[in-house]
Amino acid sequence: MRDACERDHARQAGGGQAVTAAQATLHCLTGCVIGETAGLAIGVTVGLGVWSTIALATGLAYVSGFALGVLPVMRREKTGFLQALRLIWIGEAVSIGVMEIAMNAVDYAVGGMQAGSVFAPAFWYGLLAAVPAGFLAAWPVNWLLLRRGLKKCH
Repeated sequence: MRDACERDHARQAGGGQAVTAAQATLHCLTGCVIGETAGLAIGVTVGLGVWSTIALATGLAYVSGFALGVLPVMRREKTGFLQALRLIWIGEAVSIGVMEIAMNAVDYAVGGMQAGSVFAPAFWYGLLAAVPAGFLAAWPVNWLLLRRGLKKCH
């Protein structure tokens, strides 16, 4: 049985689980992009190596992704931070992980994280290519997680 959030998404969009998965993926992508962009900008600006930049960007993507996942659940469920984290952690961890692998791989391939500064076009080209790649990689994963009850939409 679908929860109220999934029913609302399906009713609003006229779709089913694919639409709900897309909305959950967009929500997750928002958190990932915030952390990813901050991490890449810091890494490029201070001259970190590629692997250090990837680690920083991924770590910040997890922090911002979990923050954007936990806060709505805390409000909706009227629960504390740890309880909300227990409700979302597996779905968010898997979704963010898949998204980050795709985003960092594409950014690296395009040359964004090797750019000399955040003012270099390559930095922004890498990010612009990485964002849709992250979405496309995580959408089917979120669909599967929602279908199996391992992810909650927020």
